[in-house]
Amino acid sequence: MAQKTTKKIMHIETKYGSFRCVFEPEKDMGGYTVEAHGLPGALSWGKTLNEAKRMIVEAIEGAIEARIIAGAEKGGVVQIRESKHSVPIT
Repeated sequence: MAQKTTKKIMHIETKYGSFRCVFEPEKDMGGYTVEAHGLPGALSWGKTLNEAKRMIVEAIEGAIEARIIAGAEKGGVVQIRESKHSVPIT
């Protein structure tokens, strides 16, 4: 018999406001996947529900900040230059 997966819907507080998030148990790796509805790119995972909550806050804030920076660059407020330095991958 297949195990029932239970979605949990919670409102998560961030420095940019409250977001409706859907948490689902992850069958293969364990833990929870989480998505912030209405905010493309705000996805995350955590080993526990509490870790998934912390991780989605970072994902939401990062997605919003990336949009702010992209808008500022497009509007000519900031200019993003490519780095001439490389960081070795070990």
